Amino acid sequence: QVQLVESGGGLVQAGGSLRLSCTASGRTFSMGWFRQAPGLEREFVAAIRWIGSTTYYADSVKGRFTISRDNAKNTVYLQMNSLKPEDPAVYYCAASPALVGSSWLPGLRASYDYWGQGTQVTVSS
Repeated sequence: QVQLVESGGGLVQAGGSLRLSCTASGRTFSMGWFRQAPGLEREFVAAIRWIGSTTYYADSVKGRFTISRDNAKNTVYLQMNSLKPEDPAVYYCAASPALVGSSWLPGLRASYDYWGQGTQVTVSS
């Protein structure tokens, strides 16, 4: 059974940094991060392909967040810098079959088969 285990959430001051980690068991995957604030839809944050490690970002986090991966560890990271008051949410790791094609849409929730349990990120002003 596929499992995604996230870690790294917590409380940080505005302008600070956090790094989230997500380790996948079993097969390797192209992976993404989404977030969901109370009362809002779950939204795309970033994604990275298994092959080529092409990355994708939501406009709201470009230049501040960096997604990366360690294929040997089946782990994806989300380095979050310059955190803002609008960034707090539960952050979810998601996984898609590794050999996704050119038609893969990383920003869609439906593009992912597996989800982690979520980790809370809180930003204090």
